[in-house]
Amino acid sequence: MATALHDLNGEPKFDEITLEDDYRPSNEEEFMCDRHRAYFLAKLKEWKESIVEESRATLAQLQIDSLREPDLADRASSETDWSLELRTRDRQRKLIGKIDAAIRRLYSDEYGYCSVTGDPISLQRLEARPIATMTLEAQEKHERTERVSRDERTD
Repeated sequence: MATALHDLNGEPKFDEITLEDDYRPSNEEEFMCDRHRAYFLAKLKEWKESIVEESRATLAQLQIDSLREPDLADRASSETDWSLELRTRDRQRKLIGKIDAAIRRLYSDEYGYCSVTGDPISLQRLEARPIATMTLEAQEKHERTERVSRDERTD
């Protein structure tokens, strides 16, 4: 059962709404209503926490593992593995920045709307990519423009 606390105007505060475990945003509801915002806030926070937890585990493993293998080939293999792992963690660090930006957009009532056109981003797109800032059409146009620019620079 969903419960909500209210602000001074009697409006529910989306960040304090408890949703049913099986709740999914629906097009039947008003776009980016408090329930939608509560859902995406929880989704973004959970995603961020899982990334942070993976990073903690990687750091702990780095502290435990010793790169003092006597065999040079084993040492090189270990160093390559850790290099790949650290690059992955760096990409995830950048992803955390995007998650934090999406959370800020939720609080400023900008979340779910295209940064280019101002149109609503489909719930399906937000479900698949909660950090999306553009509609699919705007994103495709942006990528085509980038590709053309990149191609012109290489000519």
